[in-house]
Amino acid sequence: MSQRSGRLAIAALVAGGLVLLSACGDSDDGGKDGGSSSQGAQAKTLGKVSMPKVTKDTNSMGMWVTGNNFVKGNIDKIVGYSADGAKTDWTIQLDGEICWASPHTTEDGRTAVLFKDGKGSDAECTQVGLVDLNKGKLVWQKEGTDTEGNDGVDFDEVTISGNTIAAGGTSGGGAWSLDGKPLWKPEYIADCDDDGYAGGDGKLVALRGCSSVESSTDKLEIQTVDPTTRKVLSSYKLDGEFERAHVLSTKPLVVAADTGDSDGGSSVTDILTIDDSAKQGKLVNSIDVLAKGFQPDCPAVNVEGCKDLALDKKSSTVYLSSEVDVDDGGPGEKITGVNFETGKQTGRTKMAESRSLTPISTEKDGSLIAYQGSMYSEAGGVVRIDPKTFEITQIQKNPDAMKDVESDLETYGDARMVFADKKLYLGSDTATRPTSDSKDRPLAVVFGTA
Repeated sequence: MSQRSGRLAIAALVAGGLVLLSACGDSDDGGKDGGSSSQGAQAKTLGKVSMPKVTKDTNSMGMWVTGNNFVKGNIDKIVGYSADGAKTDWTIQLDGEICWASPHTTEDGRTAVLFKDGKGSDAECTQVGLVDLNKGKLVWQKEGTDTEGNDGVDFDEVTISGNTIAAGGTSGGGAWSLDGKPLWKPEYIADCDDDGYAGGDGKLVALRGCSSVESSTDKLEIQTVDPTTRKVLSSYKLDGEFERAHVLSTKPLVVAADTGDSDGGSSVTDILTIDDSAKQGKLVNSIDVLAKGFQPDCPAVNVEGCKDLALDKKSSTVYLSSEVDVDDGGPGEKITGVNFETGKQTGRTKMAESRSLTPISTEKDGSLIAYQGSMYSEAGGVVRIDPKTFEITQIQKNPDAMKDVESDLETYGDARMVFADKKLYLGSDTATRPTSDSKDRPLAVVFGTA
């Protein structure tokens, strides 16, 4: 459970059901403070995916929304449901548990997954698969091999970009074309490995880690590479103080880095914007996440997978949540927009009292879609935030009968969120054991007005 979600759950109990959006002080950093407007349409619970029975927390990564299906990873299978999540359309059975799933898809609806090579306790994450989300088929699966001919290379994550699928981890990185042909294999040169890759937007970015006798921490380098040959097109060496790095966007290149001092396990202390147009990358701007109290959430050792933030590339804006302390009118949360090229604050919302306020995605007109969490007496919902005024407009309100389910998913379930076609999809990356006070927690739930 994250500290952020836990604190807000407690705050909701203290608030006793009071629901309002209140001011949180004047901006000290430029930009505008927004307001709020009337309640949105009443949504219904359209569908639920049951939590699988497990004896310990088990990975269930993968969540995509296609034109026809809501697709969810479920331990050792990928299941395609009707768009409302109410009916199962197809199932892809895998050899073992899902280790990682790329959030990116090709134009024709294909994506990449990483899964174990069996169901036993000694199974490892060696299997890379290409999945057709439209047809509900595993197109192919390949096992990682290194340049020395060793089979069964264990990877940590996988991504897809253009015509390339790339997997990386502590054993190095390898890649395949969409037709399954190997492009490169893990090789061990000067104690350096590809810890992982980031895809999307037709670009491929590698995080290169090199060990040294002088330090227990790897020296990290961000490399923009040719997705067919792995030729380095641009490189930027992170300052030695950074222990981890995560790629938020490949185009433009925006990186979340951690000095090891991140708050509450978020694995982010700084957001860096890097110009990779030349062979030697240059730092454009740095946002001090820790000092500003922003709370993006990135997996500790993986290159992709960050959440609780949203980027609008057209306006060069990153939207970040922050918690408001009692002394500042809280408890609650607000969202701030920051230009990631200049570091200038573009505005911020009023506080959502006793609720989480989480960025989900941006729309074509630059508007931010965000999740407004549930509280003690009321369910959550979806809001739209104006990028100029930062006024909050509620789009839809979830049914109050589901407020505890929402709270459980957000607090315990490592939830991811997608809003598409007037439907809010909440899904957990982890299958968890039920607790005495939350026996009906689903793996995923779909809310909508249709």
